Amino acid sequence: MIILGLTGSIGMGKSATAALFQDAGVPVYDADASVHQLYGKGGAAVAPVEAAFPGVTSDGAIDRQRLRERVLDDAAAMKRLEAIVHPLTGAAQHDFRAAAREAGEPFVVLDIPLLYETGGWQYCDYVLVVTAPPDVQRERVMSRPDMTEAVFESILARQVSDADKRARADFILSTAHGFEFARDHVQAIIALMIRKHEELDS
Repeated sequence: MIILGLTGSIGMGKSATAALFQDAGVPVYDADASVHQLYGKGGAAVAPVEAAFPGVTSDGAIDRQRLRERVLDDAAAMKRLEAIVHPLTGAAQHDFRAAAREAGEPFVVLDIPLLYETGGWQYCDYVLVVTAPPDVQRERVMSRPDMTEAVFESILARQVSDADKRARADFILSTAHGFEFARDHVQAIIALMIRKHEELDS
């Protein structure tokens, strides 16, 4: 089974690109959705995160805004949080890959925002980086509710730069050219991944 890592900086259109793979029937592991589940009521991360950062839970779930305020500009706090959350998301990803292999899937997509930052790229056969011009990125991000310049800049500071991501990618997809352009490129990548899998099996 071929593993395609999908990543991109905030506001680049990564989630929309992941949806194109899903719509085409490709299994997609969504790291953000996994974290949401872990932070939700009864989630495995709730108790250990509350123990490390008292007061960040509300009604049995992690209040993401409170947690963000505690770790946003505190590198040590961010490392403590990552030490709790990364092993849990890693286990969820392992279960996803195991289920896909069991189902005989030719390839899967791992949608991971911090693929390069966490070393996840090492477990992928190929990496697709989603990109867009800086002005398009900024416009998309600043239109989000509760987003501020300070938060945006802090997020960017924690991420590998778009230029570095593109330099290390096997595939690059710009989302600045519309839906049809993106879908055509995704379809071409799917066809190539299936062909690569057939070559490995032959």
